[in-house]
Amino acid sequence: MARIKILDGGLGTSLESDFAVKFSHSTTPLWSSHLLVTDNETLLRCQSNFGRVPVDVLLTATYQVSIQGFADTRTPRTPTGVQPAAIPGYIETAVGIAERAKASHAQVALSVGPYGACMVPSQEYSGRYDAAHDSGEALEAWHRERLGLFGAAVQGASSSSRIGFVALETLPRVDEIAAVRRAIASVDGLGGVPYWVSALFPGEAETLPDGSSVEAAVRAMLGPGVGLARPWGVGINCTKTWKLDSLLRKYEGTIAKMVEEGLVDEWPALVLYPDGTNGEVYNTETQKWEVPVGGLGQNQVPWETQLADIVRQTQRRGSWPEILVGGCCMASYKSIASLRATLLTESSQ
Repeated sequence: MARIKILDGGLGTSLESDFAVKFSHSTTPLWSSHLLVTDNETLLRCQSNFGRVPVDVLLTATYQVSIQGFADTRTPRTPTGVQPAAIPGYIETAVGIAERAKASHAQVALSVGPYGACMVPSQEYSGRYDAAHDSGEALEAWHRERLGLFGAAVQGASSSSRIGFVALETLPRVDEIAAVRRAIASVDGLGGVPYWVSALFPGEAETLPDGSSVEAAVRAMLGPGVGLARPWGVGINCTKTWKLDSLLRKYEGTIAKMVEEGLVDEWPALVLYPDGTNGEVYNTETQKWEVPVGGLGQNQVPWETQLADIVRQTQRRGSWPEILVGGCCMASYKSIASLRATLLTESSQ
């Protein structure tokens, strides 16, 4: 059976709920990465909550790192913004904070979001990008430049042995999945680091925000001829828990076909971190979590119980060699601790 490991939860929402940090595009264009510039200690305290769960993999506070985001970051320390040459130093700070926060056995994963996460307002839930970034070629160029900053941080601080994974996450478009795979393969310092690719499936439909099918997404994640190496893992994040079982069966069906076709030699790991809500939806205009029309329904089963059930069903089907499971938006360290306890209790029975 697949080995199960625990990933952390929603960093930005935990900073808001547990530490009263206020985010808006006008004041904090980097969102949680803003604390790399302004408040390392609060960031460390927040991430340490997840470290004490303990989780097995802890993501860095770099999801919305971008050249433009740093350029627009105006603080007393950076009154004219942050220049690109200084950004690798802040990424190194993020790695150092994650190392201090994690348990001794845990690994650090560099968090790298999509282009849409760096737009104002963010567009990872829609995949609707501006004209200058609305093609695979343009997205590859943007990601290559941005990932170069991560590569410089890893090389400059000899961090490669300190980085367990690169997380290419919340990708809303098939062309961006392929683009970021090509981009990471060309970046010095990251080429040999295991990485995962995860997509999101918002709304009611089982499609990416760009309308692509699950099969198209999985084939873009694992297909040959894209970059130099296939990902260590593939997965789903920022998606409602109730959708996961059906989506995972489609992932499995697609990978099984690719194995039969000779396109995949071995199964990747599964990385699963749905949002921790009970149905609330994030409104990018109001920047608030809102109850959808019709309410939240009657499902009173705890989030961690729902997710643990799905993980166990998936594990019993026997396809995945390893499952890394945690939470995304609104998943607190308490939720992750409950998830870990639930899974460990079940595994001991």
